[in-house]
Amino acid sequence: MPPPGDSIRRRTIAATTALGLLGAALVVANPAGAAHRHAGGYAATIQRASYGVPHITARDFASLGYGVGYAQAEDNICLIAERMVTVNAQRSQHFGSAARNVTSDLFHRAAIDDRVVERLLTGPRDGIRSPSDEARDQMRGFAAGYNAWLRRTGAANITDPACAGKPWVRPITELDLWRSHWTGMVRAGSGALADGITAATPPRPDGTMVPVDAPQAEAVVAARDGAPAGVGSNAYGLGREVTASGTGMLLANPHFPWNGADRFYRMRLKVPGRYDVEGASLIGEPLVQIGHNGRIAWSHTVSTARRFVWHRLTLVPGDPTAYLHDGRPRKMTARTVTVQVPDETGAPKPVSRTRYDTHFGPVVVVPGRFDWTTTTAYAISDPNATNVRALDGWLAMARARTVAELRTVLDRRQFLPWVNVIAADQRGSALYADHSVVPRVTDALAAACIPASFRELYVTSGQAVLDGSRSTCALGRDPDAALPGILGPARLPTLVSSDYVTNSNDSYWLANPGQPLEGFPRIIGDERTERSLRTRLGLRQVEQRAAGTDGLPGTGFTTGNLWQVTLGNRAYGGELVRDDLVRLCEANPAATASDGTPVDLAAACAALRGWNLRVDLDSQGAHLFREFALAGGLRFADPFDPVAPVTTPRRLAVGDPKVPTALADAVRKLAGIPLDARLGDLQTEPRGDERIPIHGGRPEAGVFNMIIDPLEPGVGYPKVRHGTSFLMAVELGRNGPSGRQLLTYSQSANPNSPWYADQTRLYSGKGFDTIKFTEKQLTADPNLVTYRVGERRR
Repeated sequence: MPPPGDSIRRRTIAATTALGLLGAALVVANPAGAAHRHAGGYAATIQRASYGVPHITARDFASLGYGVGYAQAEDNICLIAERMVTVNAQRSQHFGSAARNVTSDLFHRAAIDDRVVERLLTGPRDGIRSPSDEARDQMRGFAAGYNAWLRRTGAANITDPACAGKPWVRPITELDLWRSHWTGMVRAGSGALADGITAATPPRPDGTMVPVDAPQAEAVVAARDGAPAGVGSNAYGLGREVTASGTGMLLANPHFPWNGADRFYRMRLKVPGRYDVEGASLIGEPLVQIGHNGRIAWSHTVSTARRFVWHRLTLVPGDPTAYLHDGRPRKMTARTVTVQVPDETGAPKPVSRTRYDTHFGPVVVVPGRFDWTTTTAYAISDPNATNVRALDGWLAMARARTVAELRTVLDRRQFLPWVNVIAADQRGSALYADHSVVPRVTDALAAACIPASFRELYVTSGQAVLDGSRSTCALGRDPDAALPGILGPARLPTLVSSDYVTNSNDSYWLANPGQPLEGFPRIIGDERTERSLRTRLGLRQVEQRAAGTDGLPGTGFTTGNLWQVTLGNRAYGGELVRDDLVRLCEANPAATASDGTPVDLAAACAALRGWNLRVDLDSQGAHLFREFALAGGLRFADPFDPVAPVTTPRRLAVGDPKVPTALADAVRKLAGIPLDARLGDLQTEPRGDERIPIHGGRPEAGVFNMIIDPLEPGVGYPKVRHGTSFLMAVELGRNGPSGRQLLTYSQSANPNSPWYADQTRLYSGKGFDTIKFTEKQLTADPNLVTYRVGERRR
């Protein structure tokens, strides 16, 4: 439960700022009318609903940003402050000299030295080439609101032990926030290759290569698609043909980290007559990124498209820092980047690296794959490195009233850095679109410019390595593209349907199996290939609910049964193979682990036989199947059939010796843990001294409600790493939106906050908070407390 109103009143009435005092007092009536912007200052009304969710109203975007910054600082000051340390290249100074911190600092220091963000902010304020005044106002207001809360509280009085009294908690600037925003844009491109960029070094004078350690870049190259590590999502856009009411519905189910700066934050934001949206954003962002207005709802899932392109450089003989372009030599730009790193005594010492850039972008080294030799080097182009369109894009999305209007926004702005859009509107139309920023690698360009030795890489992973020696292999421009170098809307997959659309992080191909999307450039994703078990279960759940064959009453979706379906915790891999696995196990109750150790499988057979094929709190044996799947045991006898992509493959390869070996490995890995233990006794999330049982499971086992948590030998899964985070089921009814929502890890990361564990307990019990978009819905909340924040400038 939220704290009693008096405690909030005491905190908010005390709010002051060095720039002047605005009556930060309790507002009882007409909160929308009470929020206003003083001349040259800020004012916003914050209504805290149950679970600490702020509903913020202001008359302009600067004051709206102020309210958001103030509220987020109240709840998550440490997360925002640490983010500012990161984007200002100071992690090593404050958090130690680990390689990841040094790499991060070098990457961000280079951007600061090059004034990347400052230059992006100097263009025409049209919301495409440079941010609009509205977007800038929101950032400026956010910084002012954050700073107001920090001044009022004082760093020494912060109650979150993660940063109380720490020197790195400081006032922030609008530029800090734009740097943070830029970092998010390049997360799946140059940011993901940061260690390969900062470590890139030309060969020695004798021609030998300099050893390079770039594990992050190696993982990016090895990945099957372009999705950034550690994130994912499910989403349904449900049209009028599959909903009980005949209006549109949306499921938002992003899978993001449960800790750190990538947590979501629930909020409702309103500038009367101009902007009115409820949902969630990543902490540190001033607007809603996933949510709904009165007529349309949208979510995002991580796209498979690649965000960067490789350019193979033909080096000038005798000079490994110059390359040939159309037969003429071009010199790389070399510059020294220096950061401060503590030595063994804690004293700061400078650490410098030389960064090399080309007219394409930075030189990158990935050992064994993209080496820098005396003849060849590799640079990348990252179109998101100039993407400052996103805030304006989300503002425009929130003003759309129909799927058609939303599609126009996507076509014109092309702002989404690495995500798909799934949406539904009040009329009952559903939309899937991968209108993310994708380098312009057409089929024709790929055929003409990818060297033969890299064609297989392109076919299998979508990574394009272009011949960097020819200007004819430049990315070029599509006539309908927002900017040069990216695929225009006509080349991007889009589906509008009155039926449904879904995505669970596979490519666009099967957004709806009845209307497959085909014929798009390989860099976006693959087609007519096997889908993940999570994708297949997501599709089956929609089809079974629409037909009424899932065991729930009636046919068609309501927000209630959509919640039940999402948290039904089916393990589709188990549904497919468990019975065959048990028969195999019982027929051969002894097996050999991969290291040659003999293993008795009798207890495993019994545990799997008794498992209910779900990952609920009371599911016994679910953890055994999880480890079996992670060990590679889900091996199928039948091939994938592109004509039946949702149902194939489906038969366990009982004759494959790797299947019993995987089960034996799982048993050994779970030594000291009962194989028939309840999942809720093993999989938990700590909140102080409390361990909250957590349901959900791994996608490798075919679980839709994804929870990723490492195994602690002999103990279980005591801490969630990432997975289901913000969860929203919304119906866009004739009388306004309604439905359910939840933030699994709760609103605040501060263990002393009343909103640190409440929604986590709610998730554990499959509970929910309600949509509170209309005035009637909000004022019905028994825990509602209203206060005003703001300041005048002298």
